[in-house]
Amino acid sequence: MPYDEKTADRVRRVLNGRRDIVEKKMMGGLAFTFRGGMCCYLSRKGYFLLRVTPEVREQTLAMAHIKPTDFAGRRMSGFVIVEPDGIRTKAALAKWIERGIANAAAMQTGKPARKTTAKKTPAKKCAAKAAAARR
Repeated sequence: MPYDEKTADRVRRVLNGRRDIVEKKMMGGLAFTFRGGMCCYLSRKGYFLLRVTPEVREQTLAMAHIKPTDFAGRRMSGFVIVEPDGIRTKAALAKWIERGIANAAAMQTGKPARKTTAKKTPAKKCAAKAAAARR
């Protein structure tokens, strides 16, 4: 069963005009990404998944209409499920989408900088040998 097209249309209406959101079909569902990071997802089983950061996960799970993700016995710690009653109105859906966008943004800014190790290229090795020979 594919994702719910009616919910997808509702999400699109909430996100209408935002250029920083991209819609992608993936894993049998429909993902909405903010600057490359998934903020919410409509699964093929009809679930509305919301991105959460580790810092807000437990607080979010304590809210009404929220439950943990558990697919095939495996928990997805970066997402929670918003039950259908939690996204019944446009305002409620918009609130959850904005939280997902904020969480996706926080995860992007909170990423540690990649360590880069400078590899010596043959040209650098030759330059280093020439400098050593001059000493």
